[in-house]
Amino acid sequence: MKKLLSAAEAASLLGVSTATLYSYVSRGMLSSLPGNSERSKLYPRDQVLRLVARRKDGRQAGHTVEQAIDWGKPILESRITLIEHGVIRYRGHDAMKLAHSATLEQVAMILWDSKDCFDGAVPVIDPQRWSAMRQPFAGCLPLQRGAALLAAAAPLLTQSDGPRDGAQLMRLLAAALLDADIRTAPLHQQCCDAWHLDAGHADLLRAALIACADHELNVSTFTVRCVASTGAALPAALLAGLSALSGPRHGGESLRVRAMIDAAMASEDMRGVLQRHLSQPVFMLGYGSRLPGFGHPLYPDGDPRGRMLIQMLAAQAGNAKTAALLAIADTASELSGQASNIDFALAAIEHAFGLARGASQTLFALGRCAGWIAHAKEQAASGQLIRPRARYVGSFDFLD
Repeated sequence: MKKLLSAAEAASLLGVSTATLYSYVSRGMLSSLPGNSERSKLYPRDQVLRLVARRKDGRQAGHTVEQAIDWGKPILESRITLIEHGVIRYRGHDAMKLAHSATLEQVAMILWDSKDCFDGAVPVIDPQRWSAMRQPFAGCLPLQRGAALLAAAAPLLTQSDGPRDGAQLMRLLAAALLDADIRTAPLHQQCCDAWHLDAGHADLLRAALIACADHELNVSTFTVRCVASTGAALPAALLAGLSALSGPRHGGESLRVRAMIDAAMASEDMRGVLQRHLSQPVFMLGYGSRLPGFGHPLYPDGDPRGRMLIQMLAAQAGNAKTAALLAIADTASELSGQASNIDFALAAIEHAFGLARGASQTLFALGRCAGWIAHAKEQAASGQLIRPRARYVGSFDFLD
């Protein structure tokens, strides 16, 4: 089979004139090689066929979907969360205003469009059995422990396929992430108790959980919706969300931020540490070549979640550690030209409160669980299976 095509052959396959074919080359969409005569050109057959596929997709909205995959245009309808003009709204409620007074349970019911579903919603697992289930995972990071225990406990749960299931699963996940007993106390209070924090820290933890509750179609939420669209049970969808959240380009970003904070706090040259981080970007992690924990593609004027939590942390200032964290935030913003985002805020809370590595992920996962459940239920109610198509761009030199 010919690997190189003449201009006429390539134009015929593409359904365009030779003039348009030449414009594709000049625009970098196609490459050409010298032909047999002085002015003739040859075109790689594989490249031509890939361009044929792309042009066909463009007519069928495939190009739009491709652009939407990476921080692009919306591709899925939802009634849950709106992010617009730097404001996050949970079913019409300003999320940052909710964070000043509501509990995560109250916000979950807003997201689920339901009432009173937390009353008496406790997983029926014998306390001794739960304690035995926890023991092998006591030394794991919270997300690892949470996923393992959720998977182990799911077959033991009684499911009613209603909002109470979501409340039951949130309390189970809280106990798993915190390596604690399953309780009915407010979720932010359970965090305080597990981490031995006093009442003065409760408000900031409560606000952090609410700030994390939903963020429309992020990676973990889209994963949850894909699994829910198959008809899988709610625990399976949440397990998928936890798995996606563990990646360093999503919930794992806070671990990188914590490492940067630790390095800056341990050095006498905090500014120099941050400059070195900025000059050696890790392109495969986070959002690109910037300091971890700073900037966000959806918020050119700054992440409102990070801003609110840093302001609340500043209001609790009174010790050298908190002052140093605020100095890191200010210096990093100056160096990067970007404001701190929620990943920095969560890692700063973790450090300021003297919490173990991974506590920031617990706040993120427990808060986001409310949104995952809302999206799983919305997707299941739609009855639609999420099944996109792939554009083949491999070799067209078929073997048979």
